[in-house]
Amino acid sequence: MEPGNGKTGVKTLGLKLPDELHAQFALVAQLDGLSLTDAMRRAVELYVEHKQAQPDFAARAAAVLEEIEREAAARRGAIQALFGDTGTLPVEAKAAGKRRGNEAPAQA
Repeated sequence: MEPGNGKTGVKTLGLKLPDELHAQFALVAQLDGLSLTDAMRRAVELYVEHKQAQPDFAARAAAVLEEIEREAAARRGAIQALFGDTGTLPVEAKAAGKRRGNEAPAQA
């Protein structure tokens, strides 16, 4: 999905390069008729494709996923210990979880 089509989010990436590398990158992008943004996007896409093709990449990703699952289970256990094993959180806790950013709870 392309950025800006309303179907996906877009993140901004700040990149510091040494002057010489920046000059070379800008020249290559210009010769290819690309903006620096498009050239950086293509470079990132190629990097990701290159890493995905490495033999140990899937195993490393699976290990990270397992760690995420262990951490989630530990946090779930901590919440259950606070509120019991009923599987339901108090209404206020559910509402607080739905708040975004630093919004204060509604005043009664």
